Amino acid sequence: MVALVKAKRDDEAPPRVCEREVERENETEETSIHSAIPTRTALCHSSNTKSPEKSREAVDDAGSDHSLMKRRQLAGGEGDSGRRRKKVDFFDALPDDIVVTVLCKLSASASRPSDLVAVLVTCKRLNRLGLDPLVLSRASAESLAIRAKRWSDSSHRFLERCIDAGNLEAYHILGMIRFYCLKNRRSGLSLLAQAAIGNHATALFSLAVIQFNGSGKSSRNDKDLYAGFALCTRAASLGHVDAIRVLGHCLRDGYGVRRNAAEGRRLLILANARELTAFLNTSSSSLPNGYALEPEPHPANRFLVEWFASRRGVVAEGERLRLCSNGGCGLPETRRHEFRRCSACGLVNYCSRACQAMHWKLAHSTECLPIERWLDDAADGGPE
Repeated sequence: MVALVKAKRDDEAPPRVCEREVERENETEETSIHSAIPTRTALCHSSNTKSPEKSREAVDDAGSDHSLMKRRQLAGGEGDSGRRRKKVDFFDALPDDIVVTVLCKLSASASRPSDLVAVLVTCKRLNRLGLDPLVLSRASAESLAIRAKRWSDSSHRFLERCIDAGNLEAYHILGMIRFYCLKNRRSGLSLLAQAAIGNHATALFSLAVIQFNGSGKSSRNDKDLYAGFALCTRAASLGHVDAIRVLGHCLRDGYGVRRNAAEGRRLLILANARELTAFLNTSSSSLPNGYALEPEPHPANRFLVEWFASRRGVVAEGERLRLCSNGGCGLPETRRHEFRRCSACGLVNYCSRACQAMHWKLAHSTECLPIERWLDDAADGGPE
C-alpha cells in the first residue's frame, strides 16, 4: 500500500514542475512586452545600456509629441474647455517704419479724401500711423479736396495739421480758403507765400493773379504789375500752363513789362500745345466739337465754386461783387470793379487772361455779342 502511494506521488511531481516553468515563461513575456513600451518612467529609469544623453532626447521627443497632440486638439476644438487656438496677426508683427512707408505711398497717390479717411478709421494703429507727419507731408491735393458743404472746424484743424507737417498743397488750399472765403487776407497771403517759397506752381500763379488785380487792397492803384509778372514767370518756368498763357499776353501787350510781341506769341503757342498734350494724355477719345478743352480744376478752385454757389453767388452782403465768369475758377472780387470785363460785350468778367481764354473756347465764343450789335437790336425792338 505504501509503495503504491509513493508511486502515485512520483507520477504527479513532474506536472508541477511544468506549471512553474510555464508561469515563469509568461512572466518573462509580460516583462519583455512592458519593457518595449517607451513610457516616460521607463525612459528615465531604464536598466539598459543607453547613455543619459539619449535618454533625455527620448524624453524630449515624448514631451514634444504630447504638446503637439494637445495643440491639435485645441485647434480642432476637441479640448475639454472647447477653446480654439488664437490666430496669429501678421500685421501686428510689422514694424512701424514699413507701415508708414506704405501709408506715404497711399497718401501721395490717393484720388479722393475717402482713400485716406478709410485707412484712418480702420484701427487705432493705422489711425496713429496715418496721422504721422511724414504721411501727412506726402498727401496729394486730391486727398485734401474738402467739400465746401462739409467744411467744419475739424476740417480746418486737419489742414492745419498737414501744414505743420510741411504739406505744400495744404498751404495752398487753406491759404485760398482763408483769403477768399473766410476773408482773412493776411493769414491767407502768408500761407500762399509759404507754398510759393516751396516752388508750388499753382500757389505762385494764385499770388500773381492777386498782384495783377490788387486783390485785398482798397484801390486799383495798389496793383503791383512787376511783382505779378515775376511770380508768373516763376510759375511758367515750373510748367504751369495758365502762367505761360498769362505771361505770353503780358509780353505781347506790354502789360507790366516791356513789349515783346514775338516772344509773347511763342509763349501763347506753347501754352496751347501743352494744353492739347495734357488733354490727349488724359483722354482716349477724339477732340470734341469746337476744340473745347476743359482741364480739371484744382481742389482749391472747386472749393471756391461750391462755397459761393451755396450762397447763390453772393460774395459779400450789401456789396455788388462779382465772380469770375469762368465756371471752373471760382475767384470772387475783393472790391468793386476789380475784374476786367469782356471788351466786346461787357457782360462777363474775368480774374485773368487765362480764364478769359479758357471761357472763350468753352462757351463765350458762341454767346459774345458786340455792344454795337445789341444796341442796334435794342433800337430795332430786339434780335430777330
